[in-house]
Amino acid sequence: MFLPFKDHLKEHFPKVEQSRILVAISGGVDSVVLAHLCKKANLDISLAHCNFHLRGEESEGDEAFVLELADALEVEVFIESFETEAYARSKKISIQMAARELRYHWFEELRETLDFDYIFTAHHANDNLETFLINLVRGTGLEGLTGIPEKNGAILRPLLSFSRAEIEEYAHNSHLKWREDSSNASGKYMRNKIRQEVVPKLLELNPQLLESFNNTQEHLQQSAVLVEDYISALFPRIAKQEDYGYSFRIKMLKTIPNVRAVMYQLFKSFGFTEWNDVYELLEAQPGKIVYSKTHRLIKDREKLLLTTLSSEDEREYEILAEEEVVMLPMGTFQFETARELSEVGKDSIFLDQNKLKFPLTVRKWEEGDHFHPFGMKGKKKLSKFFKDEKLSLPEKENCWLLCSDDEIVWVIGYRADARFGVDEKTSTILKLTFTP
Repeated sequence: MFLPFKDHLKEHFPKVEQSRILVAISGGVDSVVLAHLCKKANLDISLAHCNFHLRGEESEGDEAFVLELADALEVEVFIESFETEAYARSKKISIQMAARELRYHWFEELRETLDFDYIFTAHHANDNLETFLINLVRGTGLEGLTGIPEKNGAILRPLLSFSRAEIEEYAHNSHLKWREDSSNASGKYMRNKIRQEVVPKLLELNPQLLESFNNTQEHLQQSAVLVEDYISALFPRIAKQEDYGYSFRIKMLKTIPNVRAVMYQLFKSFGFTEWNDVYELLEAQPGKIVYSKTHRLIKDREKLLLTTLSSEDEREYEILAEEEVVMLPMGTFQFETARELSEVGKDSIFLDQNKLKFPLTVRKWEEGDHFHPFGMKGKKKLSKFFKDEKLSLPEKENCWLLCSDDEIVWVIGYRADARFGVDEKTSTILKLTFTP
């Protein structure tokens, strides 16, 4: 197996020969073989082992074994312990997902901190097949059927084209030692059931299953790339980036063949699961909203609006009298005195400095807010102003107010308040410019 492995590296990962590599090592046969193959290929490797404290003394035995392996290979080793169950409870996720998050976050931290170029993991062809079947059982789109990527940023999987049988044969022929994970025999995990019960039956039907599966994977990956290219070309025609997220032109969407498939590709990354509700937004009444855990999709008059769900409370910010340039989360405010009025755009206004009471405040609008719109007589509720301006829900939510002593000076980006404007009695003109 060594020569095919070395040839595979040369063809698919030519840069690794001159790179520093962090090898993820559990102590199982797959990662042990990967470490030995890398060492035999004279790669510059270090080992990284996670102790998740999930199997008592067995976990401690794995850690001790990895330390001995590192000594035998004469390579550097990093060990990290995790309170995995506590992390899973705090995040409200499964133990398997918690271990995955902890593992990859730590690997990336090591890579960045210690200047490793790549992270090697020991996923192989059987892992790929099992992942495909798990996704198939749970239900998935095309991306769930394309399998484990051989390259994912700095993470490389050089054993992905080799089978479990090939890896175990190499381990036995080379008289290698490794640790057996008792959880791999447990029938409570779907992956183990597929590995122990489903795959053997499929192999009975087709002894060349892995080879056939690899060919199928290649075709699916090519199809996935084709779909991505199509969506990338289509996106600028139907979508526009907004301050709050993205808007999508409904009229244009309706002209696209296979619009449901297109909508799935557009919005799949944002956590939506109720796809019929998403598709029905095209014909829904304005104001209809579909939520995911992280985003929402809103039916506006002629657009679908995609926004992020904010988990942070909005704050109120102060601007002091002596500040000329103020940088806040929503943008930058610049104050300068002016000799005379000149033409301004929506992001700048002229004010009578003597009418302002500092500190000024910047806050989100609230129900019941009202102001005196410049160019009009009398006051107007902000809710009515927004309706007249035909602002969408995200635009209203994203609207900030500049206030002086609880009175609105400027609906930022839309309209100034007439009470603070320049008149014949003004002695000091203040120009305020806002850059989102």
